Amino acid sequence: MPAVKRVVPARPLVSAVVVLGFVGFLYAVEAVDVVLGGRFNDDGVIPRDFSEWDNILWYPYLHADWAHLTGNAVPLLVLGFLATSGGIGQFLQVTAVIWLTGGLGTWVVGSTGSHIGASGLVFGFLAFLLVRGLFARSPWQIAVALVVFALYGTALWGVLPGQPGISWEGHLFGALGGVLAAWGVARDARANLDA
Repeated sequence: MPAVKRVVPARPLVSAVVVLGFVGFLYAVEAVDVVLGGRFNDDGVIPRDFSEWDNILWYPYLHADWAHLTGNAVPLLVLGFLATSGGIGQFLQVTAVIWLTGGLGTWVVGSTGSHIGASGLVFGFLAFLLVRGLFARSPWQIAVALVVFALYGTALWGVLPGQPGISWEGHLFGALGGVLAAWGVARDARANLDA
């Protein structure tokens, strides 16, 4: 099966190690932050602050506390693993698109304050998995999307404003990044078939 239409990773052990390694790194960063008294919490995306624009590079690593991190870790493990089905190279590209789209979008339109956490990646992987089957015209991926939607679909309400202290902007732009990544993966696969 072509990578663009694959449902599960071709090398599941490698995929699991990559995703577990990333989530493990998030826990290590939070442990350091706890030791430092929460100093990292102000190093997230600070909207429209040109002196802090580079925080876009590390905001998903930072979390307010253990509960915030754990709330992101479980869906990251599941959705991240499924997002590796096209291979680790594709997964890294998809992650970069989601990461940068989420960070830049939040920087441009976000509310004041420090926007931190990997929830933008969670929403990005969720959106990626929900629409990639449509772009790739893959019935199996659409079937997986239905299962993912049944499990995590209610989370999509998080792209709307209304919950104080929740970066709906990060969620929204992360999800838009996931749609953009799914479109790009399908477009590249079609271009490779035509070549």
